[in-house]
Amino acid sequence: MTPLPDCFCPTDGTRVPAGSLAWCCPVCRGPLDLDFAPTPAPLTSLAGRVNSLWRYAECLPLAAPTVSLGEGRTPLVPLRDGIFAKLDFLMPTLSFKDRGAVLLAELALRLKPRQVLADSSGNAGTAIAAYCARAGLPCTVYVSESTSPKKLEQIEAHGARLRVVEGDREATARAAREAADEEGIFYASHVFNPYFLHGTKTYVHELWEDLGGRLPDVVVVPVGNGTLLLGAALAVAELHGAGLIDRRPALYAVQSAAVAPLAHAWSEGADDLVGVTPMAPTFAEGIAIPRPPRARQILRAVRESGGTFLTVTEDQIRHAQMDLASQGLYVESTGVACWAAVREGVLRERTAVVPLCGAGIKTGPARR
Repeated sequence: MTPLPDCFCPTDGTRVPAGSLAWCCPVCRGPLDLDFAPTPAPLTSLAGRVNSLWRYAECLPLAAPTVSLGEGRTPLVPLRDGIFAKLDFLMPTLSFKDRGAVLLAELALRLKPRQVLADSSGNAGTAIAAYCARAGLPCTVYVSESTSPKKLEQIEAHGARLRVVEGDREATARAAREAADEEGIFYASHVFNPYFLHGTKTYVHELWEDLGGRLPDVVVVPVGNGTLLLGAALAVAELHGAGLIDRRPALYAVQSAAVAPLAHAWSEGADDLVGVTPMAPTFAEGIAIPRPPRARQILRAVRESGGTFLTVTEDQIRHAQMDLASQGLYVESTGVACWAAVREGVLRERTAVVPLCGAGIKTGPARR
């Protein structure tokens, strides 16, 4: 079995040895990164490989999967004016979170905890529950009381224990992190655990392959905790470092105008969050995160890419969901945020890809 890489804290450099159940930096309690710098395989060597995200084996920190559900390799379809949509709602649990969840389940199998624990606004919890079921691992998922009933049904259907927390998404995260400090717990955090980011980065590796060894001018991603954006930045760095792309795309980060702490920090020219962002109702519940733990990394990744932040209103989300449905694509209200941000021409003739991250049946239509 391939040895696991060590983790380290990107803030203070503290190292956490491979095989540890520590879920955060023991010094600053911040999220961890992985000491892992792979070299992607050239395009010509991918033919004939398994048709899942595991085809990019050289870039993944875990080898020989045992819990795969065939995740990845989702279709890329044109929308209009050089903009394509990647249909990540066609994953096994109907959201892009499967990309990271499969790596967390594989890691948990190796670490053999007594319990897997996750917290989520819905989709990540569903994905963790499904892959733990596949792996035969006991799983508990903490969710806020405002989580979509359909997502709760899906989590329970996979056999996970639900812990519904009074209060908002932040209260849910606090409760889960307190429980995560108990002995023998594997905290399958899509925010703190860096293996998740190394799963989501396959989104961009797939774009690169499907576009014939290139990337669009702009990669548009929804941002709450930033796991897809940071994964995308990892993949771009890997491909560019290996000489497999000659330019880096700009990363456009999209937030709901109702809860937009990163967009606010960006507008202030700040390197970290500024002030306190109150929680507010929004159709984009999956990205309504007032204090993302990886804020500094997200802001830096967007800045270094030459990208920017965009925000969308509730009316824009509602109209974008209806527009996509009229094109045959029924997407959850959070998952349409990127299309809402760019459908009216802000890209100025540049090519772009937007992710459609979750299926519409998870939330139903966005209504006033």
